[in-house]
Amino acid sequence: MARCLIGCGSNQGNPRGHLADALELLRAMPGVTVVTASRLRATRPIGGPTGQDPFVNGAILIDTDLPPADMLDMLTAIENTLHRDRSDRWGPRTIDLDLLLYDDAVIEQADLTVPHPRMATRRFVLEPCVEIAPDLVHPVAGRSLRSLLANISQPHPHIAVVGVPGSGAPEVAATVADAILARVIHAPAVVPSPKRADFARHWEAALRECAAALQADAWPDDSHGTVTDFWLGTFLAAADGQLPAAEARRTYDRFARTTMPPGVVLLLIAEPATLDERLAFRRRTPAPQTDMFADLVGTATAVADAPPAATADTVAMLITMQDRLRRRLLGAGPVPDDRRRPVVAIRADDLGQAMGDAVAAVEAMA
Repeated sequence: MARCLIGCGSNQGNPRGHLADALELLRAMPGVTVVTASRLRATRPIGGPTGQDPFVNGAILIDTDLPPADMLDMLTAIENTLHRDRSDRWGPRTIDLDLLLYDDAVIEQADLTVPHPRMATRRFVLEPCVEIAPDLVHPVAGRSLRSLLANISQPHPHIAVVGVPGSGAPEVAATVADAILARVIHAPAVVPSPKRADFARHWEAALRECAAALQADAWPDDSHGTVTDFWLGTFLAAADGQLPAAEARRTYDRFARTTMPPGVVLLLIAEPATLDERLAFRRRTPAPQTDMFADLVGTATAVADAPPAATADTVAMLITMQDRLRRRLLGAGPVPDDRRRPVVAIRADDLGQAMGDAVAAVEAMA
């Protein structure tokens, strides 16, 4: 039998009645044993259309012998029975049932992602889950649900917006900071290109400069938080294949041990075509005219007069770096101590939507 957590919510009609009906339908399903259910909580809607009614949210702990795909089908069938409308993303609904955890499984499929990709930063999800299953472990973050709730309850949260040049990290970080009245720290130095001469020297110098901006002994304690558009772990990803692993780790630890690590990482993921388009934009737009995608200025200048193959190589280099970041932050397997934090992956091809998704992710922590 697998132990599973299900998140539930409703904000249409009779929300508490809909949630009670969903629980009874769940109890009646073959192969499912309801262990316990949390109390219900009223929460404000996050993201989606404006003017929605408040949600009522809860969590249900079950044991089941159904495989994950069948669990998803069963939850969808219950939603359909209770007339769930799926026309609006994050819109009002009579019922919402999410498979949050399925034992320690990590699943990434077109129609199913487990653990639920945003549960680790959503207070309205974590609070009812911690009420009924505080010691269950999130298999990607490598932390208990109790620990994840404490993580988003820090007095001065540190949120890192992470992405390769051209993903929009500076723009998204500034938008998030404005939305929550936080201070923003932009990267004081860039991770050097692996093609750069004397990579090791430039790598260490940039790491030192970025670490200096994150010193724990100077960290404020007000409630608004800090948003950065960089993460020191990016330097380890950049060092892969460029520096001896043990040497890179020793240097990294020397600078990182006195810094304030992020509590939450928002990882921006862009398609190659998007990075190519933004690189072309920076090549043809003089820097004084706009600061959009300013982190690409040096890269664009380097390939401005180069043949098309050089541009393709640059985009390929950025995608390789993005894949390394994704594996380091979201990869399955043992979770190293420097990666024990919740990560929200955000598609960055539509910058406006990425900004909205990032703001919603952070507002859901409150």
